[in-house]
Amino acid sequence: MRVNKTILWLMTGFMPQMAWASESSLDAMFGSINGLLAQVIFFDIFPGEPSMPLIVAWLIVAAVFLTLRFGFVNLRMMRHAFHVIRGKYRTADDQGEVTSFQALSTALSATVGLGNIAGVAIAISIGGPGATFWMIVAGFLGMSTKFTEASLAQMYREVRPDGRLMGGAMEYLSKGLAEHGAPRTGKILAILFAVFTILGSFGAGSAFQVSQSMGAVQTQIEFFRDFPIAYGLLMAVAIGLVIIGGLRRIAHVAEAVVPTMVIIYVGTCLWIIGSNAELVPEALGKIITEAFSPIAVAGGMVGAIVQGFKRAAFSSEAGLGSAAIAHSAASVKYPVRQGLVALYEPFIDTVVICTMTALVIIITGVYNAPEYEAIRAASQGATLTSMAFATASDWFPSILALSVVLFAYSTAISWSYYGERCWVYVFGERYSFLYKAVFIGFVVVASVASAANLVDFTDLLVLSMAFPNLIGLYVLSGKVKLALADYEAKLSSGELDREAQR
Repeated sequence: MRVNKTILWLMTGFMPQMAWASESSLDAMFGSINGLLAQVIFFDIFPGEPSMPLIVAWLIVAAVFLTLRFGFVNLRMMRHAFHVIRGKYRTADDQGEVTSFQALSTALSATVGLGNIAGVAIAISIGGPGATFWMIVAGFLGMSTKFTEASLAQMYREVRPDGRLMGGAMEYLSKGLAEHGAPRTGKILAILFAVFTILGSFGAGSAFQVSQSMGAVQTQIEFFRDFPIAYGLLMAVAIGLVIIGGLRRIAHVAEAVVPTMVIIYVGTCLWIIGSNAELVPEALGKIITEAFSPIAVAGGMVGAIVQGFKRAAFSSEAGLGSAAIAHSAASVKYPVRQGLVALYEPFIDTVVICTMTALVIIITGVYNAPEYEAIRAASQGATLTSMAFATASDWFPSILALSVVLFAYSTAISWSYYGERCWVYVFGERYSFLYKAVFIGFVVVASVASAANLVDFTDLLVLSMAFPNLIGLYVLSGKVKLALADYEAKLSSGELDREAQR
């Protein structure tokens, strides 16, 4: 109780100061935090050139390990997972707060966001076209990671006193490691994960979304160039109206918004790609050849790999453990069934949508055009993608601006749920509303802070979540493997089909 009161006092005093802080002071604050976190997260395990940051190696090894351990479940079970999403295997024994599709929509609304638009543009600007290839590889391998996370979230979820479900990495870290004789270590890792998620929600789920989307909107609406805080206030109101209602309201909004925004954005990308069909073979050639022999990219091939995996992780969140929080609330009888549904997140997010963005960026040539150097230097990825859209049609940037706002909005409302559940895990239900107030405050703050430091701040906080989460996936992967084998045996025998017909 005393700790909670202290935190309450600190937060209520801190937020007003941030609200009135100058842009330079906010920028300096984010910059100082970046330096401290980067020393750990981007510690170079291969000193010299090319470099290999610790976090990237951590994600790559885990994704490869889980893909092999589960016998390429990311390929074998995709067809069955599609049937589950369609609702074919619903049973009377399903228990949860939302349907499998709503949980998937909520998780997708968090993953399909500015990372697909702004993040891809930034990755290609730094790592060259070859980064696209490694993004696709990371998305493919990340399907196995996401399967493991969602399955464990279902296995270790619990019902809170208020009737709401609590699940995610914080639960399977604390309970799962306790089963392996390390309760104290599990609890420490769980709290560490929760803290990183809370902070990451303020960055990835709030600040980054507003900052990057505002850049695209400002190219279309001059008013927001002169009064950027007005955009932050509008987003804050729109987000607040949804997140106060909890998961069910978030799930209903996500269920409606996600398919719409994906259709609008992918359709526009396909139009641009189709209009430049003669350039597609050359673009694909660059993606493949420069993945292994990049031209003028810092760090060579490893530099392209780093940018590809880094942006794929930020976009699809595979390995971070965030989406597991949404999947833990799904109504399913078997935990691995929701894990199979989660397979589609990295596929849709990275393999499909990120590839569409990458092709547009490469075909139009904005990633290395001299006239856009200032935009690239400022890490304004959404603005750079807007410039790519403008090469096809004068009114296409308006469609992108709409997509950007929808992507940012959907990501923010889902990440608010992730952060709120972790906040409740650490501090209890009593201060849930305080978290939401702080989250909305960051939406406003982001409209006056520089994009470059926000991008770095967001990457560092979100990627930090992978350290404790992947420890849990390694330790508990055996339990998931047994559950998957049992599930597949029931599927082969026809037992699951018979259950669904009752």
